Amino acid sequence: MLDIELAENVAAEFKLAVNSLSRANIRSEVLVDQIDAPGNLAKHSIAFACDVKSDVDPNLFRGTGRFILLWDEQPQESWSNKFRVIVYAKAPLESDIGFDDDSADVAWAWLMTSLDQRGAQHEVSGGTTTRVLSVGHGTLAEQSHHAELEIRASWCPGSFGENFAAHLEAWIDLICMMSGLSLHGEDVVSLDHRR
Repeated sequence: MLDIELAENVAAEFKLAVNSLSRANIRSEVLVDQIDAPGNLAKHSIAFACDVKSDVDPNLFRGTGRFILLWDEQPQESWSNKFRVIVYAKAPLESDIGFDDDSADVAWAWLMTSLDQRGAQHEVSGGTTTRVLSVGHGTLAEQSHHAELEIRASWCPGSFGENFAAHLEAWIDLICMMSGLSLHGEDVVSLDHRR
C-alpha cells in the first residue's frame, strides 16, 4: 500500500479515487513515492514518481517515471469525464533495440497491454514516444552507442467507479517492461538483464 498525503478540502470523488490508488500493489522491483503535483492543470491533482531498482547496484536505477491523476469539476477539452491520467516513463535500451525503427511503437503497445492486463478501462488515450540515440564522434568515437526510450501518455479512466489502482499498477508495469523486466513481476524470469 502507498502512504498518501491528501488535503482535507478535496472533492469527495477525488478522495475516493485517491483511496483506490493507495491500495495499489507495488512491485518489489520498484520504489514509488508521492511527489508534488502540478497545481495548474486541474482543480485537484496527485502525483507519484517510480524508479526501477538495479539488481547490480542499489544506488542505480534501470528506469523512471511520473504518474499524475487529475480531477476537475467539469471535464476539460478532450476529456471524457472529470478524471485524467498523465504518465511519463523513461529507460535505457539495448543499442540493438534502440536503433530499431519499431522500438517506439513497441513502447505504446506495452502501455496498452499493461492497461488491458490490469483491467484499467481507458478512453481518449493519446501519447508520444521518443527515442534518444547517442553516437560518439571525434574524441568520443570509441564511446559505445547509447539509446533511451521515453513515453508520454494520457487517458481518461473509463468511469468514476473505476479501480484507479489498476491505472497506477499498469504504469508501474510499463516502466518495468521498458527496464527489461517481465510484465508479471519478479516471479517470471526477464528476457534480459540490463546493467
